[in-house]
Amino acid sequence: MGAPHARVRRTQQGRSVTADPAVPVRDAATVVVLRRNGDGTSVLMGMRGAKAVFMPSKFVFPGGAVDLEDASVALAGPLPDLCRERLRAEPAATPMPAPDTLAAAALRELAEETGLLIGQSDGAPCPWPGYREAGLTPDAGALTYVFRAITPPGRPRRFDARFFVADAAALSGDPDDFSLACDELSHLQWVPLTEARQLDLPFITEVVLAELSRLVVDVPHDAPLPKPATLPFFDNRGPVPRFCQIP
Repeated sequence: MGAPHARVRRTQQGRSVTADPAVPVRDAATVVVLRRNGDGTSVLMGMRGAKAVFMPSKFVFPGGAVDLEDASVALAGPLPDLCRERLRAEPAATPMPAPDTLAAAALRELAEETGLLIGQSDGAPCPWPGYREAGLTPDAGALTYVFRAITPPGRPRRFDARFFVADAAALSGDPDDFSLACDELSHLQWVPLTEARQLDLPFITEVVLAELSRLVVDVPHDAPLPKPATLPFFDNRGPVPRFCQIP
């Protein structure tokens, strides 16, 4: 017999994993920055540490859990209306963060893990390191919501992760200057989008890269990033994995 409060879940491959309900699902936000020019598209990625509890030694996008303070940070611009509507879709059992709170978390994590900022100079002061010194206010208007995934049970940490995409043209400052990054991600680099899936990646990161590749493949580099027709959602809230498209 297993632990009294654990349940067994069968994966699509027929294997069983123990789902520990004591592992909370934390709200999280990730930002995928695409750098586009006449030579192609590159994506910003970094490698997690070998001793990290979650996804050690994997290449990932900048991102992390939502902090309480993210809800109180003023933004220079709000998320586009369609992104806000999609963020409110498929609500979780617990209260979900406001759309702008999720966008703020994504921008804060980008600043912390890479030192790169997306902001405007004519907004309210921001207390975050990097933004404070630069006199910038985070700008959620530069983000597009493109993907959502909840970590399956059986993992040491679980997240309800919302993925945003941003054009590197929206970055303030030098996109190659990672001198203000913390040490959470190493080997920060712009990877050609056509080569990124050759890295050691988490499964869901591979899926996001594939979706983004299809989204931008025929878009001129000087045109705005398009919004997806629907938004993929890997839902692991219940005992059976579920995939759907949010309209």
